[in-house]
Amino acid sequence: MGMGRGRERERPPRSFADWAPKTKLGKLVLKGDITTFDDAVATGFPVREPEIVDILLPELEDEVLDVNMVQRMTDSGRRVNFAITCVVGNRDGFVGLGRARGKEVGPAIRRAIDAAKINMIRVKRGCGSWECGCFRSHSLPFKVVGRSGSVEVTVKPAPQGVGLSVGDVAKSVLRLAGITDAWGFTKGHTKTTVNYALATFHALRQTALLKVRSEQAERLKIKSGAEKVYVHAAGTPPEPPAAPTVELPEEIQVEGEKLTEDAKETPGEGEEPEGEEKP
Repeated sequence: MGMGRGRERERPPRSFADWAPKTKLGKLVLKGDITTFDDAVATGFPVREPEIVDILLPELEDEVLDVNMVQRMTDSGRRVNFAITCVVGNRDGFVGLGRARGKEVGPAIRRAIDAAKINMIRVKRGCGSWECGCFRSHSLPFKVVGRSGSVEVTVKPAPQGVGLSVGDVAKSVLRLAGITDAWGFTKGHTKTTVNYALATFHALRQTALLKVRSEQAERLKIKSGAEKVYVHAAGTPPEPPAAPTVELPEEIQVEGEKLTEDAKETPGEGEEPEGEEKP
């Protein structure tokens, strides 16, 4: 059962007030020694806590790819579980895919998003199409192939303006990775949403695993990771921005003061102006 496919949802920001990191990487991030996700990847420490990704990549977006209901018959009756597949990304070179199971849809979605943040990868982007030659990071730098089960996905570079010529599931993964133009070819039973998403994610992982010399990256303008780097300041974790205050201009007068002044200048009924006497 594919529910919620292709729909992006806004989640409330995570609170870091009670976060006590358990890993060495988490302690370095909370202390402020690591301020970008590229620095976290360069340390070589595995990402085991989703709070690390929330602090270093605050611009992440998430999308539910598949909600599958699984029924199991037991002695006490029929039990229903939900299998959730989610993808997260910042649309700028970082993407992750995660799965989770649960008796309720909401908590299972949150666990799937946390699992996707832990599986975050850095994608290499570029302009590998001979038809374009703009040397911008809008597509893939080379052809990659990903497999999962019976599904095989081949993603090739495309010139600007083509868009994402792939299926809906692969389109969501590539879009959140920051790729705007690509050709896609598939084999196997692509109606299996989970295998289709895993095969696309495996293809993007091949771009991260393939080693590129610095001379090739400079000549072909291959970009690894994000172009816009968000640097986390040392100290306390980021808090949501406060609502902006609107100041009134000085020339605007308050209506209550105007009415008060008019009442003082104009005498009421039964009163006489000051300085005049009755004859």
